[in-house]
Amino acid sequence: MYDYDLLVVGSANADLVIGVERRPGAGETVLGSDLAVHPGGKGANQAVAAARLGARTALLARVGDDAHGRLLLDSQRAAGVDTAGVLVGGAPTGVALITVDPSGDNSIVVSPGANGRLTPADVRAAASLLHASRVVSAQLEIPLETVVEVVRGLAPDSRFVLNPSPPRPLPPEVLAACDPLIVNEHEAKVLLGEDGVEDGVEGSVSDAPEDWARLLLAKGPRSVVVTLGAEGALVASAQGVTRLPAVKVTAVDTTGAGDAFTAALAWRLGAGSSLAEAAAYASRVGAAAVTGQGAQDSFPTAAEVEAL
Repeated sequence: MYDYDLLVVGSANADLVIGVERRPGAGETVLGSDLAVHPGGKGANQAVAAARLGARTALLARVGDDAHGRLLLDSQRAAGVDTAGVLVGGAPTGVALITVDPSGDNSIVVSPGANGRLTPADVRAAASLLHASRVVSAQLEIPLETVVEVVRGLAPDSRFVLNPSPPRPLPPEVLAACDPLIVNEHEAKVLLGEDGVEDGVEGSVSDAPEDWARLLLAKGPRSVVVTLGAEGALVASAQGVTRLPAVKVTAVDTTGAGDAFTAALAWRLGAGSSLAEAAAYASRVGAAAVTGQGAQDSFPTAAEVEAL
């Protein structure tokens, strides 16, 4: 019996958000809205999203001993996340600078801060937390060597989910553990690099998401999910590739939608859903998330997802 449905190992940031009519070009200044400060970071976002849906959730992360760190801890506890694994100190809390345009699209610059000090030793010290978790989810806003240590510390029957964001080449040991590897279009193309093909031309990436999924699957993960925004998503495994339609909503702010998708998918997989079933549910959660402002403030409850 696992104590947690989901353990998230990852980043915790304060999101500093400004609305803009358009993003500035090089050397250009544009005026924006009043600054809004929200709890965020891919790890913290996933933990809150899962807990809001009803999952027994824990977070392993590091924050600074500062006001932003206290904001993040308060938001986790308010959502029902177990914060026993959240370490405090070592550097200022990570910060994400976010601009959001009228269509809801965002651009983000991250200062890792304390996230960069979450070490493999911290993961080893939290071995009991990993072994108590049915599913473990990670991202790449923490050091890659820390993610490698997570893979090595998994319980024999635990499932590992990875969103490689921001994307970078992954060692075979990490790829082999992913079930699934969850990527958007940009992340897929970065991971494929020179292995992509377009019209048979070596060194270029195909425009077909189904090809991305098959090529990524060939790199070693047990399964792959490619998110396509308004075009839906697709799932790939040894059983084949399946495309899932998008849930039609009016986007207000896409910040954190991918994190909500990943959290929902990870939780449903742990509850016994198939990959396609879990991804379809996660698509509804992600769609609900883009209809509100901010990241964690927009994450839905299970009842709100059912009403969508």
